[in-house]
Amino acid sequence: MTGLGGCCSDTLDWMSSTRSITPTSPGLTVLILSMLLGLQPITTDLYLPALPALTEGFGAAMSQAQLTLTALLLAFGVSQLIWGPLSDRFGRRPVLLIGLAAYVLASVASTLSPSMDLLIFWRTMQGAAMGAGVMCARAIVRDLYTPVIGARVMSKGLSGLAVVACASAPLGGLLSDVFSWRMALLALAIFGAATLALIALRFEETVQQKNPKALEPATLVRTWLEILRNPTFVAFSALSAASYGGLFTFLAASSFVFIKVLGLSKTQYGLLMFTMSFSYMLGTFLCRWLLPRYGVKRSVAIAGLFSLLGGSLMVGLAAAGVVAPWAMIAPFYLFMLGHGIHQPCGQSGAIGPFPQAAGAASALNGFAMALTAFVMGGWLGTHMDGTIYPLIYGIWFWSALIALAAWTLVQKQGAPRAS
Repeated sequence: MTGLGGCCSDTLDWMSSTRSITPTSPGLTVLILSMLLGLQPITTDLYLPALPALTEGFGAAMSQAQLTLTALLLAFGVSQLIWGPLSDRFGRRPVLLIGLAAYVLASVASTLSPSMDLLIFWRTMQGAAMGAGVMCARAIVRDLYTPVIGARVMSKGLSGLAVVACASAPLGGLLSDVFSWRMALLALAIFGAATLALIALRFEETVQQKNPKALEPATLVRTWLEILRNPTFVAFSALSAASYGGLFTFLAASSFVFIKVLGLSKTQYGLLMFTMSFSYMLGTFLCRWLLPRYGVKRSVAIAGLFSLLGGSLMVGLAAAGVVAPWAMIAPFYLFMLGHGIHQPCGQSGAIGPFPQAAGAASALNGFAMALTAFVMGGWLGTHMDGTIYPLIYGIWFWSALIALAAWTLVQKQGAPRAS
């Protein structure tokens, strides 16, 4: 949550042409990355235990409830196409300050929304603002580190994301049970304000040379085309998008399946989500163990096996008539172990070839993931039928695509190709 061929000869030339620069301490950098990347899971996960109650409270249809997540993610993806070039032109710090301030305001407005339509609107604004933080986090890694080191630093930041994700669903369930779903949404404003304070007080600009032409239409189109034509970007973006598609399928459908179909309480569901996030955190630790030993391409190939095995076990157990919470979450642990490897490698790998356009590359990679989630959310909104099958078949589909990308595209195009 690396455009490199590992610690082997296919990375040496590229590594020698790109030096690491660390104007802030490594610990502070990881904390900043964890908070910025953590905006995404806390925004999507914390309110999930409250989603069924929220839907009933407004008397809304399930398709409208899905829009509170899918519209947020579409805005999140599209906004990055704007935030990325802005950050290349003016730097990461001003974009972060504006984006995080907007996130706090949208979070407060979401909490106070009197109708589902207004909640969808403010969640959309929240997603657009969130794009600034997550996009800049990925770009900051490329600003400061070579691609190989960046993959390991990104995995540390994503470990921090996993800690936030571990706390999000249990906290959301507790707040929803003890108070109401509105308190779960208010918690997002508090987290956003803390992140804004950290950036305002401790973050130093990481862009060494701002690009004064980054926002010129001709330059922007040319930059995007160069990025999209780069086979390394395509390979790693396909991997990260497919992996996020599987995660989003679980996020979008699991609260209805586990609470409404399988009968768990909101608090029980929150604890289950904690264990899921914990398995993802273990995956990021496994990523850091695998990278120096096997390189990126082999590490991703191993993770592809975890992904496919997890999705296939979910379908196999359901086909055998085993319908129980453990039969869904235990295989999904394997999927999340793989996710903890695919995301740091995929996100860093997609941006790695573009040290002078890290914002634009980060934006396109983020847009690909968000668009994947939006399309999947639309499908789930029309296919959720009160059974477990849309959820498990969706995860199986994405696990197959992950394995395909990990075992073909990344193996062929995973060696860095700078543009």
